[in-house]
Amino acid sequence: MDHAFSPMLPASRPNAPVVLWLVALTALPEVLFTLAGSGLVGAGWLRDWALVHGAFWRGLLTDWQAVYPFQREAMFLTHALLHGGLLHLIGNMVVVLAISGIVVARLGQSGFLILYVVSALGGGLGYALLSTSLAPMVGASGAVFGLLGAWKCWEWQGRRAAGAPLAPVWRFLAGLVAINVLLWVALSGLLAWEAHLGGFVAGWLWAAFATPGGRRRFG
Repeated sequence: MDHAFSPMLPASRPNAPVVLWLVALTALPEVLFTLAGSGLVGAGWLRDWALVHGAFWRGLLTDWQAVYPFQREAMFLTHALLHGGLLHLIGNMVVVLAISGIVVARLGQSGFLILYVVSALGGGLGYALLSTSLAPMVGASGAVFGLLGAWKCWEWQGRRAAGAPLAPVWRFLAGLVAINVLLWVALSGLLAWEAHLGGFVAGWLWAAFATPGGRRRFG
């Protein structure tokens, strides 16, 4: 007789201090840019300055001249602190707040921060390897997709250990692909799907390394 598999809800520790501080730090630049562009502050140039210095510029990996020392290396992280607008920022941070509790419960606060940084780096690497665009890339989407990758890695581990069907994980992955395709079309090709893919893969691989067999490692 077949039995349907109903996995337990993953343990969660929502709103951990490290998560709230990270969200606040990531939101700060966009808040400043929005205020500067409103005319109240009179510093509309601030967003452009930040893009020049902090966005991911693929041309810097070829023959472009860096503005400051180690910009080529720094942009693999600094791009995750900048966004294209308030809606872009809010969309990413909502997912961070929604998923972070699962990650903190599994890895602890320091483990969450390590995963976030690794995923942001993976997003930059994915964009560097797969994109041909010379436009600046910004956003924490790579890190966000890394959190999703870690979450799904743990579900994969749990289902395999229980001998349960893996179809729900495959459906989730198919859904992510479909959403990226739809967004890519809606944004006329301006979606940095390469960063999403790089972040997801980095998050999955780091989760598999940090919690072999699904065991807690850093908590």
